[in-house]
Amino acid sequence: MKRIICAALTLTLMTSCAKSGKGFSPRLDTNSSASVSVVGSYNNFESLEAAFDRFKEYYPNVDLSYTRIDDYNNMIGTVLDGTVPPDIYTAYSWMNGRAQYQAVFDHAEDLSDSSLGLDLDCIRPGLLTTNENGLPMVPVFSTTYGMLVNNDIFKKEGLKVPQTFTDMASVCAALSEKGYKSPVMGYSGQDNNFFAFSLSYPLFAGSIADDPDTIAKLNSLDPSAGEAMRPAIEAAVKFTETAHIDMAECAKMEDSYEAVMLRFFEGDVPMMICSGDTVSGTKKRESKSEKFTASPFTYSFTPIPLTDEGGYFLDSPSLQFAVNKNSDELDMTNEFMRFLITSEELNRLAETKRLVTPTKDLSFDSVYAPFGDIPTSRVISPEAVGINDDTVIQYRLAVNKVVGGEMTADEAIGSYGSLE
Repeated sequence: MKRIICAALTLTLMTSCAKSGKGFSPRLDTNSSASVSVVGSYNNFESLEAAFDRFKEYYPNVDLSYTRIDDYNNMIGTVLDGTVPPDIYTAYSWMNGRAQYQAVFDHAEDLSDSSLGLDLDCIRPGLLTTNENGLPMVPVFSTTYGMLVNNDIFKKEGLKVPQTFTDMASVCAALSEKGYKSPVMGYSGQDNNFFAFSLSYPLFAGSIADDPDTIAKLNSLDPSAGEAMRPAIEAAVKFTETAHIDMAECAKMEDSYEAVMLRFFEGDVPMMICSGDTVSGTKKRESKSEKFTASPFTYSFTPIPLTDEGGYFLDSPSLQFAVNKNSDELDMTNEFMRFLITSEELNRLAETKRLVTPTKDLSFDSVYAPFGDIPTSRVISPEAVGINDDTVIQYRLAVNKVVGGEMTADEAIGSYGSLE
């Protein structure tokens, strides 16, 4: 039984290889022998291993392997400088500009080199982050923030999934009157504020996206730039007060991943705030819930309507691949990357992992289809507009402390750059 919301797979947004005329065909001798290694932090990577199998249909004598590295973020530099470095390694945009991750970029091949033949046109442009190395890595998954929505509840109660903040306020009031203890939930953590960042960061990023001067001040931790946080912080406070969130019920969830999914699958939560990384685990967790197994329902992942103009699609890479330019198997490694970086393969990879595809086709997995309806003016790629990790950390601390009652908005704003 199909357990996610069914939507027409129109494929109208798709810029597939068939459309661009860049369908994969081998460039090297298909009888070539090689060993290509990939390292990362995932415990398992079944979707990548499935891609390995498909690549071997073209190159049967090529061995491909994936290895998980313990304490990946601290160890990747050592691994790359070691005696047996990997051919492909996972990387993250937030590593850029940080001295401890310089090896990640020193070893990276420029994947924008047209001679490599990667179909970069199939990827949403905001996910392609360049630096002095050119394009050191390409996204294989992306993520965003939003709400898991129990569509069956809305159908049963004769309500529409909210598209604006006014809609959200009236829907939450109606659901509360109908007996739903907490129309909106989210993992609260020990300080009853964890969800505040997921709730409001898209608005914060959207509010500064067209102001490079403010972004520069925020990135340099200039205290005077803290005022830029006010609209998003105040919206988070207003949302929390309006959405009838039962904090005691939220506090019962032990983590922001599996516990959130299993609580949502109980079937009595209309809307659950979370990230796309949490949504990625839903398919595997359905069978772990006795209540969901007994009474399955349809669900989707939708933008959070924090304003009366609607929600934002915060479009960020979740996982990126870099190629070791010093690889002993560089030709075959690049051939695998050329195979992988296509709409077809990236969509397959994302569908199996249930993360957001980095391609321009958001219709293939209907759980994410609502994000395909967001107007381009409200699609924000933080990496593309230049928001760095220090800014993200300061905003997370500020909004969490305000929503958690540790600080007033004025205190958090005035402390920008020194929040710990």
